[in-house]
Amino acid sequence: MHLLTRDALSPRLIDRVRHAMRPGWARSVVVRRTVSAVLVIAAIVVTVADHRSAQGRAVVVAAHDLLPGHALVGEDIAVREVPGALVPHGALRLTADGLGRTVAGRINAGEVLTDARLLSSRLPRGLTGRDDARLVPVRLADESVTSLLREGDVVDVLSADDTNDDGDDDSGASSTAVLATGAVVALTATATDGEVLTGRGTRSRPVLLAMDEAAAHRVARAGLDASLAVVVH
Repeated sequence: MHLLTRDALSPRLIDRVRHAMRPGWARSVVVRRTVSAVLVIAAIVVTVADHRSAQGRAVVVAAHDLLPGHALVGEDIAVREVPGALVPHGALRLTADGLGRTVAGRINAGEVLTDARLLSSRLPRGLTGRDDARLVPVRLADESVTSLLREGDVVDVLSADDTNDDGDDDSGASSTAVLATGAVVALTATATDGEVLTGRGTRSRPVLLAMDEAAAHRVARAGLDASLAVVVH
């Protein structure tokens, strides 16, 4: 008679796997409790995150509509609390950070003030994406164009020369040199509705352009004794 050994009576591996996968009352309770605990933890994390984003943060906002070129004073700005999730990058947190700074674009009442909306050393880099960017005031030959430009416009700067390429100015020919490409308008002269097409009142208000350092030097040098024009992209 063949005697059964201990190894012959031991469950096979496949039997162990089937037993482990077979749903049982105790195993079902453990699974349900584990899933419930995970869901509770996830709900707590979401609640805490929403609470943090909903917390109010003090920021500086425009007390009324502001026009480009205006230097901020006390009555132009106010401090308000807004939800943390709505605070933009670079938002001003103190009124002292905005006083005396020049508005670089039209700002509506209640709008949060940021570094990108005010003239600063960081503005040309923000407009052009270049670390060596500079701001250059440019007085255009055609004054009506100054009134037509708006903040954020991309332009090329050209200079007009009364002499031809050979240096012979007897023929009266003129040559045009491209001094800068892809310059961004940072600040324009503010004109009334009646001055938009006539250019009146803009003679003493040049356009402020942001461009790379080399182009800024060329434009500044050429503007001393040559007429400048722009081509809008």
